Amino acid sequence: MKETYERGISGVIYMVLLVVSFYNQHLLLILFYVFGLICMAEFKKLIQLKSIAPYFIFTIIYFVFGYWQLILNSDFGINEATKILMVIAIFVELFLIKDLFSGKTIPLFHSKRFILTTFYLSSAFVFLILIANYYEDYNPLILLGSFILVWVNDSFAYLIGKNFGKQKLFERISPKKTFEGFLGGLFFSCVASYFIALFTETLDYTNWLIISIIISVFGTLGDLIESKFKRQAKVKDSGVIMPGHGGLLDRLDSIIFAAPFIYLFLRILQYVS
Repeated sequence: MKETYERGISGVIYMVLLVVSFYNQHLLLILFYVFGLICMAEFKKLIQLKSIAPYFIFTIIYFVFGYWQLILNSDFGINEATKILMVIAIFVELFLIKDLFSGKTIPLFHSKRFILTTFYLSSAFVFLILIANYYEDYNPLILLGSFILVWVNDSFAYLIGKNFGKQKLFERISPKKTFEGFLGGLFFSCVASYFIALFTETLDYTNWLIISIIISVFGTLGDLIESKFKRQAKVKDSGVIMPGHGGLLDRLDSIIFAAPFIYLFLRILQYVS
């Protein structure tokens, strides 16, 4: 009972912080910067990286991309830099997917640890901020809708998997995840995307439907990849900052992994519209 109470309280605080921060661009930038530092600390422990360099790299990348247009009132050079960062981040994540399916462990040689902290974790928070600036002027509704889809997907994947799950999705990495749970999360995310399209008036339903599929597929992969990192590190949770939930990385792993793919889809929309 106590664990359920703690889990509920910490979950509510986390959601309130997120939702409140969406109302102010600077508040969102600061909150995600703090979230990024916490996730970096948790991830560094998982991959056994003791260097403090990733904190400095994250700070530089985050504030350059987050404040470039606000301070200079120009997007000169930033579009090209964003595209380069997006391509590298997506390729790094594709290699992580390959490592998930092909090997018993994810190789963690020294240079790869820095590549992961930069282009898997640090860049993810950059893309979350860029999603909120999709319309050039600050409009957080697409980012808020993406978080809602993650919550819907995770909640229904858990509920349906727990009650109806039979076939294991990836037993050697995450024994509790089932194929039925994945399909349930995907289905209800697709349903939720209709209401998000209706009430946010940002993108049409077809585009939100595609985003819901991106989040369900890549969010699940992100969760599995983090589970593999934890299994290699022989820990149950990435941290203890959220009682009943574990670490902050445990809560954000899905959206972190999906963020570059969501942003890629939004950039494609800009070119075809």
